[in-house]
Order: sequence, then structure tokens, then C-alpha cells
Amino acid sequence: MRGIVASALGALCLLATVPSAFAAGTGLIFVSNEKSHEVVVLNADYEIVKRIETSRRPRDMHFNSDKTLLYVACGDDDVIDIIDVASLEIVDNILTGPSPEVFAFSPDQKQLFVSNEEDSRLEVIDMESRISVMDIPTGAEPEGVLVMPDGKTAYVTSEVADMVHVVDVATGAVTKNILVGTRPRRFILTPDGSELWVSCELSSEIYIIDTATNEIKGDSLIFVPPGFREEDVTPVGMAVTKDGSKVLLSLGRANHIAIIDAKSHDVLKYVLVGKRAWSVDLSSDESRAYVANGLSDDITVVDMASMTPIQSIPVGRVPHSVVIDD
Repeated sequence: MRGIVASALGALCLLATVPSAFAAGTGLIFVSNEKSHEVVVLNADYEIVKRIETSRRPRDMHFNSDKTLLYVACGDDDVIDIIDVASLEIVDNILTGPSPEVFAFSPDQKQLFVSNEEDSRLEVIDMESRISVMDIPTGAEPEGVLVMPDGKTAYVTSEVADMVHVVDVATGAVTKNILVGTRPRRFILTPDGSELWVSCELSSEIYIIDTATNEIKGDSLIFVPPGFREEDVTPVGMAVTKDGSKVLLSLGRANHIAIIDAKSHDVLKYVLVGKRAWSVDLSSDESRAYVANGLSDDITVVDMASMTPIQSIPVGRVPHSVVIDD
């Protein structure tokens, strides 16, 4: 997977020159499967159109700004594969530190921030040179990464230290460690940039950080579907609507997502999905949510108007993330 032919690299360079105004959404849905080492591509009718063989253990995925390329962190080969959305082929890759899990682009997409799980570091890679320009020590097993819209601050979770590290991007210094619940995993930022939500898998909690002060706001939040115990709930992935009114939270072993009023924190609906709901993403018109279910090897499609599941689609072994090109 590491050797890429010159023609593919040429195609990649050509793609980089295409203005974003000409990039049209394909409507394709991309799912990374950790154990079958592939990204599965579904069309708008939820039919599988391609299985793209990747490096080993694909996990987190993000598009570039115009959605011509899809970046996929592959933890067991220490690489981020790059998929051309038009051809559905791997056209390049970026070497990383050990076990890349989650990553984020800087707002200008000139840098890539990667949590390297096995060496407990946040790696910053220059996208032009593909060279690691910073290696920032964190607590053990970093995972969630988020870069603020102004590009000045990055946040990274440490699963073992039960902390969120606040990083000054200019210096690479950790300026604050925020103690949260047990095994913090992922972030979402509210659209107004004021709140950073943190999922804590093993304490079944959500913490909300005030980004102006980097202090915890209020008490932690706990969401338990009827018939489940608190210890059954292992929250991980989240999504937020564009207007900031709703947060979707995957509840892991509780096999549900919670649709939450972002202001009152009331649960609008618990939606039954597959086994170990792991990550969730929204279509651009927010009419559908897509949930990756790690232990039932499928994704669940949720109708947001009725807040009900409408379809489950088998995709492969241990789906990790789902993203939509729309």
C-alpha cells in the first residue's frame, strides 16, 4: 500500500488544482471497517458499490475541504491512506507515528493533527512536505482531536489519564490539563464555538467545556435508555446540527443513540440501532443520521424527522466511522 505509481500521484496533483466550486457531492456513504481492512462505499440507495482495500485497521476518516479526497487513519500500518472520491481508488498515503487513531485538519488544511495511540503523542504533520513538525507528549492512549476554528488551540483526549489536554498550536505546549470522566474519547464543538462536548466511555458521562475559560460547565451529563443500566452506556461518537439545537450521541453497548436538546440537555428520543453504536454522522440536509455499529457489523439509517430507525445495512467487520459525500 505504501508504493504509489507516478500516474496516480499526477492525478492527485491535478485534483488539488480543481476549485472547490466545481466539486459536486456524489451522495456516496463511506464506512471504515477495522477488521476487514477496507472502506465500504454505498450509494444513495444504500447499495454497496465498492469495497476499497486499505492499509490495516482503518478508523477515523475526514474529507478535504472540497471533498475530492478522503483521508483514512489506518492504525496497524501507521499510515493515513488517501482515497480519490471520483475514482474510489487509493492514490497516496501519509506516514504517521505509531497507531494513528483520530485526526483533524488545521482550518487552512496546511497541517494534520494526529493522535498516535501507542506512543502517547499528538503529532502535527505539515501537509506540503509530509514531515512531522511537532510531537507533543500527552497522557497515555490519546484519541479525540479537535482544532479550534481560529487554528490557535487544539484539544486532545487521553483515555488513560482521564484528561483533556489543551495545546497551544503555535508553540506545541500543553497549556492546561482538564480532568474529566473515565476514558474520554471524542469531541464535538457547538457551531458557535462556545462549548466543547467530551464523551467519557467508561464513566458513562458527557462533560461540557467552556472554550472561553477551559473550565467544566455544570455537572456531567448521563443518558440511559429505558431498560438499561448506567454501566451499560458507553458513549463515544457525537454529531451536532448546524443550528446547534441538537446533539446526537452514540451510546456504545447500550445499542442506542440519544438525540439531545443541546440547550436544556433533555433527551428528545432514544433511538434503537445496532450493537455497540460507535460513531454517528448527519447528512448535509440533516434529514438522515448514519450510525456505525461495531459489534453487529452494520450501519443504521435514522430518519431525523420522525427520529426512528428506517434501515440497517450490513457493511463488514467492525465498522468504525461513517462519513457522507453530500
